[in-house]
Amino acid sequence: MAGWRIVEHPVLRFKRGRVVRFWFNGAAVEGFEGESVLASLYALGYRVFSYSKTGRPRGAFCMVGKCSSCLARVDGVPNTRLCITPVREGMVVETQRGLPDIPSVSRGDVVEEELEADVAVVGSGPAGLQAALTLASKGLRVVLVEEHFKLGGQLVKQTHRFFGDAAFYGGVRGFKIAEELASRVLSNPNIRVLLSTRAYGLFHGGVLGAASVSGEARHYLIKPRYIVVAAGASEKTALFEGNDLPGVMGAGGAQTLMNEYGVKPGDRALVLGSGNLGLIIAYQLLQAGVEVKAVLEPNSEIGGWFVHAAKLRRLGVPIKTGRTLVRVEGGDRVERAVSAAVDENYTPIPGSEEAYDVDTVLLAVGLQPNYALLSEMGVVVKHVPELGGLVPVRTWGMETSIPRVYVAGDLSGVEEATAAFLEGELAAQSILEREGLGEGRRAEVLHYLWNIYRMSPLLETARAGKLSVTVSEEEMEELRRWSS
Repeated sequence: MAGWRIVEHPVLRFKRGRVVRFWFNGAAVEGFEGESVLASLYALGYRVFSYSKTGRPRGAFCMVGKCSSCLARVDGVPNTRLCITPVREGMVVETQRGLPDIPSVSRGDVVEEELEADVAVVGSGPAGLQAALTLASKGLRVVLVEEHFKLGGQLVKQTHRFFGDAAFYGGVRGFKIAEELASRVLSNPNIRVLLSTRAYGLFHGGVLGAASVSGEARHYLIKPRYIVVAAGASEKTALFEGNDLPGVMGAGGAQTLMNEYGVKPGDRALVLGSGNLGLIIAYQLLQAGVEVKAVLEPNSEIGGWFVHAAKLRRLGVPIKTGRTLVRVEGGDRVERAVSAAVDENYTPIPGSEEAYDVDTVLLAVGLQPNYALLSEMGVVVKHVPELGGLVPVRTWGMETSIPRVYVAGDLSGVEEATAAFLEGELAAQSILEREGLGEGRRAEVLHYLWNIYRMSPLLETARAGKLSVTVSEEEMEELRRWSS
């Protein structure tokens, strides 16, 4: 089962579980316990997992269950996301073409459960884990809802050491942080963890609805006194010809394949975007044995930190500013990519084209907050380009326009992981203060977040964006009257 699997890595050691045998489009295939279906199939060389209504092939893109590129039929259930569905012995996976038919089989009887909790936390990335642990440490009962079949969010695929204060994991690799926090959460008697479960809506009486997305059909009616939504962010795409071909994927999607599952996304790659994510993913591709042809940046300057760019340049990877992708070519997967220089309006300049022989194109062009649940709830949101798109208006304590509903992390506006930890802590401390359990910690976290961490010149844009959606308690009350 070697295929595209990474055998040696300078940082990671992949401990794969037992072999699991299942079916894909009528063929018997194998994966490893603990993998997603998509990761197992990708490692075997499969690249097409779905087809559009017009018959165009679709491949892996986000790898975190936020796009439609890997929707398939699993054991008769359509529209199942293969990237967040774990492999199971004997499961039957079938590629979908366009809109699926109504299932001919049911998932059987749905198990329904009512749960009482002090706080429901949605999302288990850095913000969600930090909030859950902080709340549980003071004896509050927490229900943690996570759509993936494992905890950790984006942390599980981060191999670089985090910058910043040691109190918020500075100097520690992201996947190590995820392992430590997940272990603490799973062993905490005050936290009930619901994996492979999607929170889908807030209903009359403050009931949070949630349902399983794979495995046994389960439905939960959660009755919390507070809610912290820390659903993170998902990757944006870019506009160019052929941008939907298998082999074009988000940079974070490639990180998931490489660093979480130990599977190479390709042999020869091109990266679009020179922010920190683009520079980091290019270096991680090299660590996984993938040749990186170039990093393209439409702007005239590199967007990420110098330390990341310097590592790439030392290894001979060209970072080409003032250039963008104009098209990707291939049949049912990427075979070639063409870039061009751009003018001051970012319009490609004729005659400046350069072609690359690649099988993988990674897009590191930004993230957008996963605001869908908040929007369904009726939370007031505002479009802030500096923060990735639509983000919730909140108080200094992270409370939204719906009383007792808080936000934290990239959902509240895209920043670095340290900010997510701090916002998760701040939301939790705001709740604890209302419960008389705060002990002054809320003021300390608030001061550190705004007057120390966000005072860095590197975070000036994010600071301005966050200020534009942060209001006082009095202003929030007025907003609630207006929005109702």
